Amino acid sequence: MSLILLGIDEAGYGPLIGPLSVGAAAFRIASWTEGSPAPDLWKLLEAAICKESRDARSRIPVADSKKLKLANSVTTRHPLVHLERAVLTFHRHVPGTTPTIPETDLALFEFLGVVLDDRPWYRGDPLPIPVGSSAASLSIGANLLGAALEQATVEPLALWCRTIGETRFNTIVGETGSKAEATALAIGEYLRLAFEKWGSGEQGELRIVCDRQGGRTNYASMLARECRSGSDSSSRWTASVKVIEESDRCSRYEVHDRARRMFVTFMPEAESAHLPVALASMIAKLIRELYMARFNRYWCARARESAAFELKPTAGYRLDAARWLEDAKSILTPEDRRAMIRNA
Repeated sequence: MSLILLGIDEAGYGPLIGPLSVGAAAFRIASWTEGSPAPDLWKLLEAAICKESRDARSRIPVADSKKLKLANSVTTRHPLVHLERAVLTFHRHVPGTTPTIPETDLALFEFLGVVLDDRPWYRGDPLPIPVGSSAASLSIGANLLGAALEQATVEPLALWCRTIGETRFNTIVGETGSKAEATALAIGEYLRLAFEKWGSGEQGELRIVCDRQGGRTNYASMLARECRSGSDSSSRWTASVKVIEESDRCSRYEVHDRARRMFVTFMPEAESAHLPVALASMIAKLIRELYMARFNRYWCARARESAAFELKPTAGYRLDAARWLEDAKSILTPEDRRAMIRNA
């Protein structure tokens, strides 16, 4: 029997500026015994994949994005080199994709299902990618990965990302009183997508692993709400949620209707235990960083053209965002500030 394992993780939960980004990565593992734990994909793919950046010369690092995104002060390599290398090499092996590496951020957004925010600072011409690797080196990595996937009988099924911009984020927080609901919105979309695509069991048992949201252990009500009928005509179903375990170790659930079933787990440090969650973390972080590259391109150009000064870019995290807001105050309108500052 096959196992379909979907990992979900976010980036940008705490910043003051910029989107919340939630990534997902799904794999089918053909050599799996029903009822067994999910296999360690780092071991299955160790000929091509590693966890540590020190092994990056011969293999592709896949781990928590916070460990692999380099500091912006690094001058010898681009800060996103490891993130884009993993995402763009796995991209090559998702069914239905072209054999070429995406050449712009917009092409990558389209592939992942990202809908670009309509604020002017996120619009504009496409930005070229890759930014830290050559297309030739990524092709070599993709070939290495392809051989390892074939040997292990593992298939990447989907790579996804959803972004929640500042205005939508603030609306959700204002309506619910919780910024965790913004993440839940994206998780719910992934749950419904996976349940529809793979929940029937025809392609294997479906398991979903999410990084735990803070110290929360009870997700049954959130799952029940998000697994009601979707907004489109193809999602007319209501699933039941059974609690398997709710503890400090993990929160596990069985979600089912008459035709489909999936198992959903929320656990702390899931990106260290499951490669699909780690890859989802890297997707989310890469897309948020590409968003912020657009943000900085727009505002740095505005500062040069309208006020004749050089504005230092920001990643949007709270201390540096406060610095940036002070530096940019002469070119920001009150409306601009309201539109770009997150309320939680």
